[in-house]
Amino acid sequence: MTKEQEKINQELKKFGGWDYKTFFNRPHWTRRRFFELVGAGVSGAFLAQRYAKAADVTSSGAATKNTATNVIFILLAGAPSHTDTFDFKYLQGTTPASFNPQTVNGVLWPTGLLPKLGTAFGNNKIALIRSMQSHALVHSLAQTWTQIGRNPAAALGNIAPNIGSVVAIEKDKYRTPGQVFPAFLALNSGGGVGAGYLPAVYAPFKVQPSAGGVANTTNPDGQTTFNNRFKLMHTLDDNLRIDSPNGKPMEDYNDFYAAAQGMMYNPVVSQAFSFTSADSARFGTSTLGNACLVASQVLKANQGTRFIQITSNDGWDMHQNIYAAGGLPAKGKILDDAVSALIGDLDANGLLSNTLVVMAGEFGRTVGPLTAAAGRDHWPQQFALFAGGGTKGGTIVGQTNATGSDTVNPGWSQKRYVYPEDIEATVYSAVGIDWTSVRHDDPLGRGFEYVPTTGPFQFYPVHELWG
Repeated sequence: MTKEQEKINQELKKFGGWDYKTFFNRPHWTRRRFFELVGAGVSGAFLAQRYAKAADVTSSGAATKNTATNVIFILLAGAPSHTDTFDFKYLQGTTPASFNPQTVNGVLWPTGLLPKLGTAFGNNKIALIRSMQSHALVHSLAQTWTQIGRNPAAALGNIAPNIGSVVAIEKDKYRTPGQVFPAFLALNSGGGVGAGYLPAVYAPFKVQPSAGGVANTTNPDGQTTFNNRFKLMHTLDDNLRIDSPNGKPMEDYNDFYAAAQGMMYNPVVSQAFSFTSADSARFGTSTLGNACLVASQVLKANQGTRFIQITSNDGWDMHQNIYAAGGLPAKGKILDDAVSALIGDLDANGLLSNTLVVMAGEFGRTVGPLTAAAGRDHWPQQFALFAGGGTKGGTIVGQTNATGSDTVNPGWSQKRYVYPEDIEATVYSAVGIDWTSVRHDDPLGRGFEYVPTTGPFQFYPVHELWG
């Protein structure tokens, strides 16, 4: 190791012990690891304050919309066909009659495939971007790109945090001591992007929704025995944990333990993360539906969660037999039931106005007649759906040609395609984060831009969604 590398290591130790040789390994925390790193709950504010002081953040002072408090980001992994769903194009002899195209709010809508979301669109609860394009047509690359808002193969791509982690670190200062939920929750997203180079307390708390709630929040020996053991642990080593002679890392573990204890035997945790079969049925009795249900309950609990990622792993990669009974008709019903119920619940609970719902795949699908395998292959043109968070329902940004293969009218200020980086900037603007911010604390010392500025043009929020 060179002297320069050793110097970098010494500096990075102040921020939690990153190593020059291994900084590119993304933190990947599961539910079990969360109970070691759940400091984003009760006392993670201390970590955030320490880290925030260490980070020199600059920006151009861009004006944000700041109309949303929460974000629910739904990733349709596998990439659904845009021309069969949210940029619907009827094709005689190809489109199934069961899709029952009808004009809704002035546009053609597949009411037989997405009837409930069609009603939501008709009631001005949904806005659409139809001028969006993906940079890449490889699933893993494009899915990561969607989650980090930049090229994963670029210089900082391998250490870039999930958009949710940026929201988490920016909004941590607004947490209160009684809020015990993590700021970033990821549902059905086991393979999702983590916190990148940011502290692990801002990594997603990854949960697979279950009617029984979060596992490991009780002890098999009972609460009394657990509490006695917890007290004994403090009696034995508080002198090593509090004002620790071993420095901040040991004190941080004390915070982690305290936060994990706050999640245990907590009726608020049980109520937010568990659900009945009747509630599940309202959302379609599916893994996607259960995730949408838990997301709604978690935000209603108001326990500090600000960003929720939901991944729909429902088989959207339809290269074959897209119109078969188990293909798009079945997947469309899952999506329609789950997302319409989510929007409806948020609206009924008074949360839709301050919760931005974003939904997109990683790219689109080939248009026109089906392939020889009766499916649709990868295509750059795609859509993004928005609801709530101050956006104006019924808005459509952009217009495609007759087949949906390309954009003919971008429909927004930049007069070009909308890209994942623009969606990222839109999310930041919605929650009041200056998308031009640059953190000068990354391991490479290059300065981490919240939204990258490299490329043929600048990226901007799609503020036309607000009307």
